[in-house]
Amino acid sequence: MRPTTDQASSPAPATSLSRWWQRAVVYQIYPRSFADSNGDGIGDIQGIIVRRDSRAARGVDVLWLSPMYRSPQDDNGYDISDYQDIDPLFGTLDDFDRLAQAVHDRGMRIIMDLVVNHTSDEHPWFIESRSSIDNPKRDWYWWRPAREGMHPGAPGAEPNNWTSFFSGPAWEYDETTGEYYLHLFSRKQPDLNWENPDVRRAVYDMMNWWLDRGVDGFRMDVINLISKPGSLTDAHAVSGGLAGPVGFEHYASGPRIHEFLQEMHREVFEGRDAELLTVGETPGVTVDEAKLYTDPARKELDMVFQFEHMSVDHVSNRFDLKPLDLRDLKATLGRWQAGLAEVGWNSLYWNNHDQPRVVSRFGDDDEYRVQSAKMLGTILHLHRGTPYVYQGEELGMTNVPFDTLDDFRDIETINYFQDAVGRGRNPDELLREIAPGSRDNARTPMQWDTSAHAGFTTGDPWLPVNRNYQEINAEAALADPDSILHHYRMLIALRHDHPVVAIGDFTMLLEQAPKVYAFTRSLDGTTLLVLGNFSSDEVNVDLPDVAEWAGSELVLGNYLASTDQPGEIVLRPWETRVYRRG
Repeated sequence: MRPTTDQASSPAPATSLSRWWQRAVVYQIYPRSFADSNGDGIGDIQGIIVRRDSRAARGVDVLWLSPMYRSPQDDNGYDISDYQDIDPLFGTLDDFDRLAQAVHDRGMRIIMDLVVNHTSDEHPWFIESRSSIDNPKRDWYWWRPAREGMHPGAPGAEPNNWTSFFSGPAWEYDETTGEYYLHLFSRKQPDLNWENPDVRRAVYDMMNWWLDRGVDGFRMDVINLISKPGSLTDAHAVSGGLAGPVGFEHYASGPRIHEFLQEMHREVFEGRDAELLTVGETPGVTVDEAKLYTDPARKELDMVFQFEHMSVDHVSNRFDLKPLDLRDLKATLGRWQAGLAEVGWNSLYWNNHDQPRVVSRFGDDDEYRVQSAKMLGTILHLHRGTPYVYQGEELGMTNVPFDTLDDFRDIETINYFQDAVGRGRNPDELLREIAPGSRDNARTPMQWDTSAHAGFTTGDPWLPVNRNYQEINAEAALADPDSILHHYRMLIALRHDHPVVAIGDFTMLLEQAPKVYAFTRSLDGTTLLVLGNFSSDEVNVDLPDVAEWAGSELVLGNYLASTDQPGEIVLRPWETRVYRRG
């Protein structure tokens, strides 16, 4: 049985505490790297079940599972060959049912990754589609002939100039029928044609099947990319960059996206008794677009997963980085807080399976690892929105010192490296450049204890464990009352217990301060002041009413005792504080 709630189910503004997920915290599990129960070096469902009670972020409300469907694993499960089965790498459907029941027995919910922009090229739908031009499933995918006047298969003969998120053209020539198919990601991930109503019906049937089985919702992978214009014309841009691959503007929040999502809501979610969760990963989405996606009256999504704050340290892409300017981060996050203040809802995250570890990225993963990890968690969780904790974040897990290209498993990283070397880049220089931005930083195995391979497996792990697991692991964190883990548990409790954290008004302070992140949250006479020092220096907090705040209740911090003089607030390196009035 799913957990129940007596909260209202009719649409309500985001300023009221009417949705269970407004005060919830989500924990993401990347099954391949969480816990291995059978010694094959790959995490599995039984591993999740065994480790569920030692799960580092105990107290969370929702488990989000990255894909475990049957898959050739070209993109670690985001290339699905059977939506209604579990890949044998991870277990069986019976194993999944036992996990779902265990989660529900603890009053929690479980959501799955929904990957329906594309399938695997080994999915039966695509196998039929590519078999002949007149196959009934031909138009379940995007097929086009070579560019007019060019020989099929020749360089530059692709139907348009769009490029893939994973480097190279977004089209793959198929010799069987002499045409090209569209793949915005890997060539083994052909894009579904959502213009075809049969495709949509098959997807909705599959979603209903999982909900009937006990799943409590979906995190929808790149869901705003599913609607493409039928013309598939050339893009005007000649290079990608921060705006996305070439062609991105043609299909990001495409022409029928809202129609498709509203239809999905009617066909899958509407009329169900259970209160479910729909999270849309929406690369490139603007604040105004997010309002449309998440306005309850429109019945599309509950919240978006957007990337704007994840690009503030990018020059042209995730592998081309610059130092963080805190003012840029505040401007971005502040704009989203203001933009969704009355209508809409946002996900709050620093880490996931696609992002490097935040303590290495925006913090100090050396001398001040513990302090900066606590500060970053506090700043994020005290914003308005639904926080997501990615496995290992609550331990302060760090990026990895990759030495050679052979250390990587991520297809995006490997393709980028090979493409750049082919264009003349120096391999050694390039390796140093790509390592901090690689998705593999997030995918190293969970660090459970000090035993071999950090207790993740008794075999050889599919990706090596970070070398620092002797110091950074769940066993040590559980034993230390001042650990990052226990700090995260306090953050979770704050959101559960205090409505001001969930829905209070947000006001950014000190927008131009280069080292201090400061804001207030206010609701019904209670105000919180949240402070974070994004540096290894001591910083004086220059607020007009700082003396009054200095005498207020300190709700949470990451240093054991204050050294302030009366009437002042001086933040130590990577310090965070939360004060309360009212």
